[in-house]
Amino acid sequence: MPEKFDCIVVGAGPAGTACAYELAKAGVNVLLLERGEYPGAKNVMGGVLYRKMMEDIIPEFYKEAPLERPIVEQRFMMMDKESAVTFSYKGLEWGREPYNNFTVLRAKFDQWFAEKAVEQGALLVCETVAVECIVENGRVIGVRTDRPDGDIYADVVVLADGVNSLLAKQLGFHREWRPDEVALATMEILKLDKNVIEDRFNLEANQGCTIEIFGDATKGILGTGFLYTNKDTLSIGVGTLLSGLIKHKIKPYELLEYVKNHPMIRPYIQGSEPVEYLAHLIPEGGYHSIPKVAGNGVLVVGDAAQLVNAIHREGSNMAMTSGRLAAETIIMAKEQNDFSESMLDQYRMKLMESFIGQDLKKYKDATHHFESFPQYFEQYIPMLNRAASQMFTVDGASKWEKQKKIWRDLGSTKQKFKLARDMMKAWKVMK
Repeated sequence: MPEKFDCIVVGAGPAGTACAYELAKAGVNVLLLERGEYPGAKNVMGGVLYRKMMEDIIPEFYKEAPLERPIVEQRFMMMDKESAVTFSYKGLEWGREPYNNFTVLRAKFDQWFAEKAVEQGALLVCETVAVECIVENGRVIGVRTDRPDGDIYADVVVLADGVNSLLAKQLGFHREWRPDEVALATMEILKLDKNVIEDRFNLEANQGCTIEIFGDATKGILGTGFLYTNKDTLSIGVGTLLSGLIKHKIKPYELLEYVKNHPMIRPYIQGSEPVEYLAHLIPEGGYHSIPKVAGNGVLVVGDAAQLVNAIHREGSNMAMTSGRLAAETIIMAKEQNDFSESMLDQYRMKLMESFIGQDLKKYKDATHHFESFPQYFEQYIPMLNRAASQMFTVDGASKWEKQKKIWRDLGSTKQKFKLARDMMKAWKVMK
């Protein structure tokens, strides 16, 4: 392997591969390092890939990529112990080209995406760990790997090594993340006949559905459960802030088993067979936790830069776009032979001007707010379910009487004012 490259990208997830693909396409000599046996071996996500951000990199990728199902329905379930208020949007336009989003299995998709980068000219090297950045006179000039004689040099290094980016931490770009800035997601892949999946989720062939589950799925802890349809498997999981797991002394696999056995979820997965168990840390600190993303000879992308919109469960789309924006900046820097922080800071500005920066800024206080006020999950979702049960139960009482009872059940005047204030606060952090 050559000792010197134009660019070294550490991590072959969506962010790193997107960056390597764009650089290689532009004729940049790029090395893509992956610690796993293959791209996707160490990567986990809930399983939704958004078309637009991927198509910005590879037009009409969906005609050849190993995708599971295009999503035509997105459901949201506000769940209590024995009930759920569910709302959804189902749009058949999403089932036609160019589509909106897809379910994917990372082990398949990441390999395909990395192969496309290799076709453009990137050099992919797997089972190699970048243990530290090589710094000279305050500038990153390469990485030290765990291979014999493993020092590799480059004009610029891109850190796409995930939420626990030890390299960015080593450079002082970020501190140790607090438990309320990181979520732990556990999930299983469940084998189930494709015809059964389509019957249970009211789908036709080559249609998919996602269900996001709030409330009792996490036993009141800030987080969500999810259930996604693949071709002949289901992805089921639950993700919660580490701070909530620590506070409530709940083990993550216990939450997953609780969701799987919940009476609102159990019928969907009945008769399925577990084939894979996965766990992954997710950066959910949001806007206020974005670390330094540009330095002398180095850029930080994807999860390593805390680029996840926890409110909308979006991460892979932000990762791919950040990788693309990093590549655009590196191409400009190469043209001017300037890899200084002032030049590479163009990436940070591009990032903040894009939908990534705008969305993270929009929800900058949301996660902290809902973490600080657990009544949204512990009290208000059960209250919503009780009100729905009361209103839709036909027992001879008039609807006026039912409305009065629901109003009384909200509590005292003081409690009603508190509910109104909480709803107003929630609206302000979400608007």
